[in-house]
Amino acid sequence: MESENQTEVSEFFLTGLSEDPELQPLLFGLFLSMYLITVFGNLLIILAVSSDPHLHTPMYFFLSNLSSVDICLTSTIVPKMLLNIQTESKAITYAGCLTQLYFFMVFLCMDNLLLTVMAYDRYVAICRPLYYAVIMNLRLCGLLILLSLLMSIGNALLHSLMVLPLSFCTDLRIPHFFCELAQILKLACSDTLTNNILVYFMTNLLGVGPISGIIFSYTRIVSSILRIPSTGGKFKAFSTCGSHLSVVFLFYGTSVGVYLSSAASVSSRRRAVASVMYTVITPMMNPFIYSLRNRDMKGALRKLISATPSFS
Repeated sequence: MESENQTEVSEFFLTGLSEDPELQPLLFGLFLSMYLITVFGNLLIILAVSSDPHLHTPMYFFLSNLSSVDICLTSTIVPKMLLNIQTESKAITYAGCLTQLYFFMVFLCMDNLLLTVMAYDRYVAICRPLYYAVIMNLRLCGLLILLSLLMSIGNALLHSLMVLPLSFCTDLRIPHFFCELAQILKLACSDTLTNNILVYFMTNLLGVGPISGIIFSYTRIVSSILRIPSTGGKFKAFSTCGSHLSVVFLFYGTSVGVYLSSAASVSSRRRAVASVMYTVITPMMNPFIYSLRNRDMKGALRKLISATPSFS
């Protein structure tokens, strides 16, 4: 194949979810609506947690951080997609593509690690309630957030730096709506064995590791709940982690689905459509899941909305 040096690559082309011109207005309206709902919903969660002293606990501290990361995750990819649809241009610069790749991987990994941290928080709250305030102190909570951020940055930086030496072929079309690592590697003409090994290793380390931690936490949680004698006590204990468990199933279920579709050589278009679930749908659904299933959060949101001055 004819190849060109990576320093000569000025831009890639994102083909998006569909190349049908008649579908573009529909896609624009749909993704704009989902993006605005995501930003507004998660922003409400952040404001509710920060304004209500009753929610100044580790669980809601982690939730507000998750909402911040969800806003950043969708803001990394959706605005560029909307811009491309509006301008009828599929181009993204080489530097812009690598920048998008870097920040997408940072926030996706951060999402993953925060869900693991939140599972640990629920484990301590239910399995060691007497020591909860001592174990989950402000210092440890801040340290867990910082550690998650540093691991996410390190992972994204490593993958991004490994892409830089690659040379690319003349076909620079990415069959996706954002710059995904797997699709970029497929466009490379140079050897990507090292990149693929790195992807496999980091996926196991930062994918399988957190999932195992969540499974372990909930195994202990379920075991502790089953030992509670009263039905009311069991329901109350489970209700404190029901929202988190719903988000875990939604996030990891869609992520694993995309990973398996890639391994099974499913078409890139179908993979892109499946990716919408964990990149756009899940961040949009998180505020609804946490507000509708949580009495304290519903109360805080009512207070926040009622305190908003009316301009009528």
